[in-house]
Amino acid sequence: MSGPSTVKDEPISGRDQLVSYIEEGAKPASAWRIGTEHEKFGFRLDDLRPPTWEGPQGIGALLEGMARFGWERVPEHGKLIALAKSNASVTLEPAGQVELSGAPLETIHQTCCEVASHLREVKQVADEIGLGFLGMGFQPKWRRADMPWMPKGRYKIMREYMPKVGSLGLDMMTRTCTVQVNLDYSDEADMVKKFRVGLALQPIATALFADSPFTEGKPNGYQSYRSHIWTDTDPDRTGMLDFVFEDGFGYERYTDYLLDVPMYFTYRDGEYIDLAGKSFRKFLAGDLAELPGTKATMRDWADHMTTAFPEVRLKKFLEMRGADGGPWNRLCALPAFWVGLLYDQAALDAAWDLVKDFTREERHALRDGVPKHALKLPFRGGTLRDLAIEALKISAHGLRRRARVNGNGADESLFLDILMQIVDANQTPAERKLELFHGEWKGDIDRVFREFAY
Repeated sequence: MSGPSTVKDEPISGRDQLVSYIEEGAKPASAWRIGTEHEKFGFRLDDLRPPTWEGPQGIGALLEGMARFGWERVPEHGKLIALAKSNASVTLEPAGQVELSGAPLETIHQTCCEVASHLREVKQVADEIGLGFLGMGFQPKWRRADMPWMPKGRYKIMREYMPKVGSLGLDMMTRTCTVQVNLDYSDEADMVKKFRVGLALQPIATALFADSPFTEGKPNGYQSYRSHIWTDTDPDRTGMLDFVFEDGFGYERYTDYLLDVPMYFTYRDGEYIDLAGKSFRKFLAGDLAELPGTKATMRDWADHMTTAFPEVRLKKFLEMRGADGGPWNRLCALPAFWVGLLYDQAALDAAWDLVKDFTREERHALRDGVPKHALKLPFRGGTLRDLAIEALKISAHGLRRRARVNGNGADESLFLDILMQIVDANQTPAERKLELFHGEWKGDIDRVFREFAY
């Protein structure tokens, strides 16, 4: 989750200015970049518990140790809660999940180097203070009550609001981890096509990356419990956004959607002010009783855009948000999958041909069924695996046509190999862990921390 926006704190003249803010994100293909974000669970090596912020084994100590690698410290009320460097940042999710928000990069090769460098830095410091880190979609062992809370003002507001609108929002905050990629668009029509393809194929990413089959040490009946959690978090700001597929969808329609998403907060003079459930439209007009006469600014708008959580999110770029967190090679595979589909025109056209006749009911059936069934979900006389194979073929062709090669002459399609292995075996990461749990591990969930840590 984001921190306060760095957008200029200027008055909003009207709705057109909000629409223009999104439109300003459009850029020529030569300027398109790849921004990869991933989260991971920390655990203490001695007892496997999630670390608090405080103490010699705390997340605060981890961030302080990482500052040696050239990161700038970002405090809140005197406590170190983030690091920043060269258009990248290291931030904290509500229960101390550590997130890398990567810099906008040109190739997946660069992205994978960035991820590897970050994980080396994390591991070096974590080893010194007795921590380990695990990439999965859901905390496999600890209860919600066992999870700590980080000292960030926006999380306190969300923590109090979430139970009012859904039963699993606090689990989303404290016990989930994801990997996502942020991608550019050239104009409104390009944004619309990518948005539609991204939403329709998001269940494919959820299935391929499904890795959250345990809750409190036992199988939970899901392959991506993280994905299921979003179905009961907050209906006002989550979901498949059916209006994206309607005629006339564009910057304006998405702006209107955001204006109707209830607020969480505003950030004023270094403090988060609780506005949970309030109307941004009223804030625009200066009609909020909590801040009489105070009108929203563009910084407020930029902050508000980060508080909607649909399967694909539009800001000044598109965010693909459907995948569980995982190990190093899958962190590189997620951006490769979407770049191959969306950054090559022939691939984008082929991907649209693959999904353009999906009905609303079919899109929702995929979204609703994939958390439990993943690749084995029935679809059109076959299974979701068949659709995944086609999507991966299109992505691989797109990456080959991009022809961005590394020092050994290999193109970016190599990063899809791990996903090809998953569909070939017809076994998701979740199913592999369940196999180990019921077999070699003999029901001991602690084994996952030892065998799948970074």
